[in-house]
Amino acid sequence: MKTLSLIFALLFSITFTTAQTSEGKNNTSSIHVKINKLPSSNGHVILTLHNEETFMKSAGVKNIKAEIIDGKIDINFEDIEPGTYAILVLHDANDNNKMDFENTGRPKEAYGTSNNSMSFGPPSFTDAKFEVNQEDIEMEIIL
Repeated sequence: MKTLSLIFALLFSITFTTAQTSEGKNNTSSIHVKINKLPSSNGHVILTLHNEETFMKSAGVKNIKAEIIDGKIDINFEDIEPGTYAILVLHDANDNNKMDFENTGRPKEAYGTSNNSMSFGPPSFTDAKFEVNQEDIEMEIIL
């Protein structure tokens, strides 16, 4: 449990920014993410887009801190190059930019992954991965 706590703390303890630059490449796509039933409208939702090398190890290749409106978020990751990715999501209800844990190591805040694959233990890239080609992608993630 301590390892899981440390992984999540490392992953979500960095400061996130929504500023992204566009390089004007026409072979990029966007990933449209919706979350429709958040546990509350407190705080923000932190979404991190990862490749296999960054998943559960470091900051994502793109990171967004989204405002919750009426218990929902609706965001886009823009200018995504073709490849294999996964998304990690944290409802940071207390706005401290990290996942909080119970004394037992269980997360206090809601989280989820692309493909909505949730099991005991830390998320896996294999279960959360999806392919980005040149088409835009739409997905709903459930926390």
